[in-house]
Amino acid sequence: MYGLFLRHFYLITRSFPRVLDLVYWPTIQITLWGFISNFFATHTTYYNNAVGVILTCAILYDFLFRTSIGFNMLFLEEIWSRNFTNLFIAPMKIGEILTALVATALIRALIGLIPAVLLTSPLFGISILDLGIFLFFLFLSLYLFGITLGILVSAGLLRYGPSFENIAWSTMFLLAPFGCIYYPIEILPEVFQKIAYLLPLVYIFEEARNILINQTVDIQSIYNAFLWNGVYFVLSIVLFYYSFNVAKNKGTLINMGE
Repeated sequence: MYGLFLRHFYLITRSFPRVLDLVYWPTIQITLWGFISNFFATHTTYYNNAVGVILTCAILYDFLFRTSIGFNMLFLEEIWSRNFTNLFIAPMKIGEILTALVATALIRALIGLIPAVLLTSPLFGISILDLGIFLFFLFLSLYLFGITLGILVSAGLLRYGPSFENIAWSTMFLLAPFGCIYYPIEILPEVFQKIAYLLPLVYIFEEARNILINQTVDIQSIYNAFLWNGVYFVLSIVLFYYSFNVAKNKGTLINMGE
């Protein structure tokens, strides 16, 4: 019994991704719902159409989540099916592999999104199409950020191996409190606000609420979202190539699917 205990104890304590997974789940849940509760407790009349605004933001967030996790799932499928080595032996460039996964992740996200959009109108009497033509730009920005997160997590899988898998499932929950999905950024402490403004999420969801509540459009917010998306997308590509080269030099690629 002691030997089995030590086996799992060392497995957890000597793996940074596993330790992080244990710590941040309760922390993020408490933080996220704490901000949501604080917002509704102090701003009960902020939304004239609370259901419409919250459901619209929920749909946008779900699209982001499905895009990111969809990319990760496609990458993990190669590991689970022990096809990872074959993937990189095949005469394909890394850019071609990433492009194929990006396109497939979009299809996966749309398959889950379309039924949700269609159900909100008959069930709740709202339509996400109320965002108008700017809905396309919001979705595109979310898609870019979701793909960026997927590439970053995939880089972590290359660097740390399957032990990084837990991060793939929870990346979005880690960023959710800073994304201001269901509440305005003013609810966050000043330190958190500075962090939030470094993410494209806050500009996307703030603008979605602005369109629905104030019936106005702030082009600058949309531009800022795309600007930060571009920065993080380039960084994710660089990090992915770096992680691939490190894994290749260390010889860990061949054991990735084992």
